[in-house]
Amino acid sequence: MSPENTGPAAVIVLAAGAGTRMKSRTPKILHEIGGRSLVGHALHAARTIRPQELALVVRHERDLVAAHIADIDPAALIVDQDEVPGTGRAVEAALEALDALHPQRQLSGTVVVTYGDVPLLTGGLLAELVASHEAGHNAVTVLTAVLSDATGYGRILRAADGTVTGIREHKDATDAERDIREVNSGIYAFDAAVLRDSLAHVTTDNAQGEKYLTDVLALARAAGGRVAAVVTEDRWQVEGANDRVQLSALGAELNRRTVEAWMRAGVTVVDPATTWIDATVTLDEDVRLLPNTQLHGATTVARDAVVGPDSTLTDVQVGEGAKVIRTHGSGSTIGAKASVGPFTYLRPGTVLGETGKIGAFYETKNVTIGRGSKLSHLGYAGDAEIGEDTNIGCGNITANYDGEKKHRTVIGSGVRTGSNTVFVAPVQVGDGAYSGAGAVIRRDVPPGALVLSLAQQQNTEGWVLANRPDSISASLAAAAGATTTSSSTPASTEEG
Repeated sequence: MSPENTGPAAVIVLAAGAGTRMKSRTPKILHEIGGRSLVGHALHAARTIRPQELALVVRHERDLVAAHIADIDPAALIVDQDEVPGTGRAVEAALEALDALHPQRQLSGTVVVTYGDVPLLTGGLLAELVASHEAGHNAVTVLTAVLSDATGYGRILRAADGTVTGIREHKDATDAERDIREVNSGIYAFDAAVLRDSLAHVTTDNAQGEKYLTDVLALARAAGGRVAAVVTEDRWQVEGANDRVQLSALGAELNRRTVEAWMRAGVTVVDPATTWIDATVTLDEDVRLLPNTQLHGATTVARDAVVGPDSTLTDVQVGEGAKVIRTHGSGSTIGAKASVGPFTYLRPGTVLGETGKIGAFYETKNVTIGRGSKLSHLGYAGDAEIGEDTNIGCGNITANYDGEKKHRTVIGSGVRTGSNTVFVAPVQVGDGAYSGAGAVIRRDVPPGALVLSLAQQQNTEGWVLANRPDSISASLAAAAGATTTSSSTPASTEEG
């Protein structure tokens, strides 16, 4: 056993169901809330209690599910459920696969069984289940919940000493039993030997023709084992997602809990109702989130940074004291005390240095911007490197695509560019260079040089009166003292 895996002998996650009520080509357990798939949440909770082994039982869309598990938890054991239906058979198949990992000895100790569609279940509650199970030397410990409306759930039947005597399904319950509010979550801790022996005696001789895991409780008790329960009044932790309505409700509740937890950790959230934070996001103390902010993926926000309003960041690192306003960004890094926005689009590969600025109506992609440099408004920078303390003027763009290939622009430090400068890549601009307004830079610019693109300005006086005599412009021009020229032929109006 590795030092990290000091918890129960195994956790078995059941994830073989089709989830037809989702009405989706995506397997139910691969639907996402809070930045993780449903099964991703289940595996995260399971890993929290550090099991020696972790197995996932699959069947429906097996290859899709297995590929996803390989991405998020490659150490998990994938177990295929066979043609025998039922949760009992699923657990039995997982036990057989786990035993096969160590042919010299069978799995022993505590085995936890949970589900791939219960995303709000926490490692803390699983740890409580395991601790209670082992402290009581129980054969089986079932996790139960107390509901105000238990309609449709299996009721927990208890003896006078508090031990569990059985589980009565709603349709089979008496009126008195239906008054019971404690219900079965379907999540258990078992003694591995008891579980293995009991499953060998569970049959499919029932109306559904399935091998039920719940039958283990009666068999364990009949064999003299103690069956107990751990009760939670937090129903959300045992709530499953069977359709998209439940999925949405679980997502909203998860987000409410996530936002509240960050506020208690020192983050200011001005409007929790419009703020969404994935479970995978990391925030420091004294971060301030303004309304309509969404933080996704591996986003991190450092102390004293302000994000929002109306900002969506995915896999973005925001530095200490930075400000991000009305920005859509992904795969980017924003340095300390830098500012971004409003109405800014950060595409993957954007790196903005400390105290730098990307301003209004700007799009960036695969660009590194040095400390203190500013791209203030109305432009595009892609496939570029910009040095420190450079000011990029209004309307500048890097023309990085020639129709077939992308090319790179390198702009040095201390550069000042005039409005509407175009950098036709590949091109380099040396440190300290300047460009005039409207410059089209097609060749490298030496350090300290001024680059201009000039064309002779021509004014054809009286052109409006001669060619647009009935226009508002003509009347205003006449009032200002303009006179008609002898020619009505339009002249060149090219400007540089």
